[in-house]
Amino acid sequence: MMRIMKIKNVTIAMASLLAVTVSCSDDFLDVGATGSLAEAQMTTLSGIDGTLIGAYAALNGVFGNRFEGPNHWVTGSITGGEANKGTDPGDYSTINPIQRYETDPTSGDLNNLWRGRFEGIARSNRVLALIAMSEDISAADAARLAGEARLLRGHFYFDLKKHFKSVPWVDESVAAAEISSIANSADVWSKIEADFQFAYDNLPAVQGQAGRVNKWAAAAYMGKAKLYQKDYAGAKQWFDNVIANGVTPSGDKYALLDNYASIYNAEFDNHAEAVFDVESANNTGSVNNANYFDDLNYPYNTGSDGPGNCCGFFQPSFELANSFRTKDGLPLLDKSYNSADNEVAHDFLIESSDPFTPDAKPLDPRIDHSIGRRSIPYLDWIAHPGKNWIRKQDYAGPYSPKKYIYYKSQEGSLTDASSWTRGYALMNYTIIRFADVLLMAAEAEIEAGSLDKALEYVNQVRARAANSDYWVKNPDGSNAANYQIELYGSFASKADATKAVQMERKLELSGEGHRFFDLVRWGIAADELNAYLQYESKYLVTKFGGASFTSGKNEYYPIPQTQIDIQGSDVLSQNPGY
Repeated sequence: MMRIMKIKNVTIAMASLLAVTVSCSDDFLDVGATGSLAEAQMTTLSGIDGTLIGAYAALNGVFGNRFEGPNHWVTGSITGGEANKGTDPGDYSTINPIQRYETDPTSGDLNNLWRGRFEGIARSNRVLALIAMSEDISAADAARLAGEARLLRGHFYFDLKKHFKSVPWVDESVAAAEISSIANSADVWSKIEADFQFAYDNLPAVQGQAGRVNKWAAAAYMGKAKLYQKDYAGAKQWFDNVIANGVTPSGDKYALLDNYASIYNAEFDNHAEAVFDVESANNTGSVNNANYFDDLNYPYNTGSDGPGNCCGFFQPSFELANSFRTKDGLPLLDKSYNSADNEVAHDFLIESSDPFTPDAKPLDPRIDHSIGRRSIPYLDWIAHPGKNWIRKQDYAGPYSPKKYIYYKSQEGSLTDASSWTRGYALMNYTIIRFADVLLMAAEAEIEAGSLDKALEYVNQVRARAANSDYWVKNPDGSNAANYQIELYGSFASKADATKAVQMERKLELSGEGHRFFDLVRWGIAADELNAYLQYESKYLVTKFGGASFTSGKNEYYPIPQTQIDIQGSDVLSQNPGY
């Protein structure tokens, strides 16, 4: 494997530009303000690249608000029904109406999400403007840097589009004075695609630093953009290319990792399954360079027996746990997993000191890589003790998250110990990974290609999960639960294939922030989420009683009222229903 350097090291070059020396002469009158950078400095290769690093930094968020994180743990997972907002009702209470689909346009969290993405766009645009002004960089460097900036800009706009639907397009050609007059009435898909196309045409396959995007990330994102627009034939072409030829920035052929758990382990960052990663770093002077957006989500009150020792804001749902039930090794596509006979046995309202009989029926083995359950080993910590690691069980349920959690053996080395909580971990969040690509390609094949090819892609993902060498084990080496998983023999119809792919995405990508947006683009959000609310409220009456998802409204979040007030309601139009 090619040795690559962490992108965070590039910031050193930028920092060196900030030093200004003043001599003892009248020339000091011609020196700019301390800490400012002259245009001549900014248009050098190092100046442009340093500005580009700032655009990369915006992937993690800009304002320190955890809504800004790329994993969309609230707007993608909690509102997608695969997790509940944990802790207690009064803590981070602004999430409460969002999880009940009662979002208010005055939400400060959504405003920060909007601002953070547009800050990323502004930084990307600044890079492109500097490239246009530069007389010092080669054509090859200009093309590469512009490719990176445009892929980042395309990402930020894609993210805004799937959240808010109607967004104004601002590129490097727009003067600052004109920005406030740009409406959100035009569809920006074609511009997003143009950014991805440019990136694909101008980026190399192999980069010299971890964290930098390459042409294959652009290709995968183009396929995703086509899929969201239901251009299945176009999506298929791009995914075919990525699957056949795609490599990571270090030059490794895209592939599924043998061990599913390795995807979420910092020791394996920049792995062969990572198509588009957000790079993280620890002990840099700012915990926001680590995976700060997950720091509140680890199990609650673990002490030295578990990670973080705070705060339990993200708890997988009852419904998600039940979805891992299998029969003859296959998922229950008829959705009977929520029936009394198929519900996963749980310790809801059972004290950790009281006896508990774990579930003994067949389960997809990915459940215990995804969900912390009572009596099941929790990574290399202790077996999950149940209620003792849940702040308020009757508010959010009995489960804890398990993906993107650091290991006991990594504490102090792959965590950032400079803040109030042990929850800042050094692990990349993967925006697009190869299993995601395979399952998106399966969708495209169903609609524009072949059921047999879709079957091949789905089974490829399931075959990795079926490798018993990597199932969660008890200390004695036995399987931690009754894991049963098989490959599909065939898809009898387009409808069956569609159900299988949709379920596979739910199981494979659970808790990774995709679910809500998948349901919306499939056109089934109202049915799925109202059924989720009805089932989940059986246990969590106070949290979900009376809640409902409104079709034609809740598919998108409201345009932040603060932004409408700034630009005017005659410029920015609110989404329907708000």
